Amino acid sequence: MSPETADQMLDAIGLLCPLPVLKARKRLLAMSPGQVLCVLASDPVAVVDFPHFCAEAGHDLIATARQDDSVTAYFIRC
Repeated sequence: MSPETADQMLDAIGLLCPLPVLKARKRLLAMSPGQVLCVLASDPVAVVDFPHFCAEAGHDLIATARQDDSVTAYFIRC
């Protein structure tokens, strides 16, 4: 999966916890069920935060993809 295949993309590069998850939550609220959000994040804690957030909020973390040494893409289905 690549960022281009997602319905929407959120650039959270450079933001630290909890901002990537908070911004993703806000964006997901405006999306329709079944749509996919790609979040690009560089925060090392995001690897823990996004799975936890998805489990708590009822979203599906369908994939993660390392983009480079510091950025990971998180694909979340509403």
